[in-house]
Amino acid sequence: MAINTTTRPGPKSQAIIDRDSSIMSGSLTPRYPFVIERGEGAHVWDVDGNEYVDFAAGIAVTATGHSHPKVVEAIIEQAKKFVHIAGTDYYYDVQVKVAERLAEIAPFDEPARVFLTNSGTEAVEGAIKVSRWYTGRKHIIAFYGAFHGRTLGSLSLTASKVIQRDGFFPLLPGIHHVPYNNPYRCMHGRREEDCRAHCTCVDYITDVLFKRDVPPDSVAAIFLEPIQGEGGYIVPDQRFMQEIRDVCTKHGILMVVDEIQSGIGRTGKWWAIEHFGIEPDVVCSAKGLASGMPLGAVIARQHVMSWPPGAHGSTFGGNPVSCAAALATLELIETGLMANAAEQGEYISEALEEMRTHHPTLKHGRIDGRGLMIGAELVLDEARTPAKDLRNRVEKAAIENGLLILGCGESSLRFCPALMIDRDTVQQGLEIFDRTLTQVEQEYDLL
Repeated sequence: MAINTTTRPGPKSQAIIDRDSSIMSGSLTPRYPFVIERGEGAHVWDVDGNEYVDFAAGIAVTATGHSHPKVVEAIIEQAKKFVHIAGTDYYYDVQVKVAERLAEIAPFDEPARVFLTNSGTEAVEGAIKVSRWYTGRKHIIAFYGAFHGRTLGSLSLTASKVIQRDGFFPLLPGIHHVPYNNPYRCMHGRREEDCRAHCTCVDYITDVLFKRDVPPDSVAAIFLEPIQGEGGYIVPDQRFMQEIRDVCTKHGILMVVDEIQSGIGRTGKWWAIEHFGIEPDVVCSAKGLASGMPLGAVIARQHVMSWPPGAHGSTFGGNPVSCAAALATLELIETGLMANAAEQGEYISEALEEMRTHHPTLKHGRIDGRGLMIGAELVLDEARTPAKDLRNRVEKAAIENGLLILGCGESSLRFCPALMIDRDTVQQGLEIFDRTLTQVEQEYDLL
């Protein structure tokens, strides 16, 4: 693999970055100096000819890799037929096929109904509406550390970074945030072993929130990510997840799982919630659903999604070209990529564990995940002091060395490559990461 062709960013890349900075909205997350020209599988090339291993996959979106031939073929064939007709007004077969397929893999033992959207945040907005409509209740519970999107309703549920919410108040009323189970950084101040043995996050809901803030029979839904994404790739304990399900069942509250980042085979199963053996009531999906084409979905138990015509709609949701891409994506994931995600994810986790022996910033940090949704926390000492600045430097240095990798949480890095990534490419990426982390630790006088 050609690691060094020109300086990164090269002159062509820098020219585009300069043009971008003068015309694009400044609200976009501070970006990294990589300007893509093309991609193939888990490799990408910039406009100056540099090649990179892609461990980011467009924020866990390009599930089948960049420009998978079968996905591209499906897009072209559908575009030749028709590109758009509003599914909120008319019918077309490819939309029905996607909904049927999603209903088949829904993680609950009941017939499902599906509403197709353009994105994850729209899926969350739809789930908010269907939850309130079905229950007739106004209040919703979400978790600290959660990221559910940036439109006003989903932003009201988001509690990942204050910059995402600052300046946009008042947000949607009736939203209540509670602690999410993270034994590594317990919000109640407990040590890891004590948190795991005596997690009180759900007790906070039942003993504090329900007694002092809002009665349970006023709560429409509890929204949660089975594995928190932007919050740091946090995998909660089984007991926590089961207790959330029990609270929902007891009080007639809908359990809504946000599988926008964790779903569609990324964790080695169709849905991350399946790792816990728990059935939700509503699922939000997007990102990897159509391998990069804009498509999201609200998948609900049939009796829950019983709203009448006109209660919700979308001009572009379920776009026929995106639906064609989704059908090709789902077939590829089912026939091999999901198993590959489990296999390659296990290899990455083992490699990261081995790296603890020679990287002080990995030694005491959390390494956790499922399939190809793995988080590695960088910390400065045994007390797990977050190494945020160092993490940010690693992201940029990795690009200089030929690797795309993204941060999450306070000081974690996420490993979320395409589900089709092969072992050789995984190894190339890990070697670059290993070398980059050594470089940055030396810069910070940690070695």
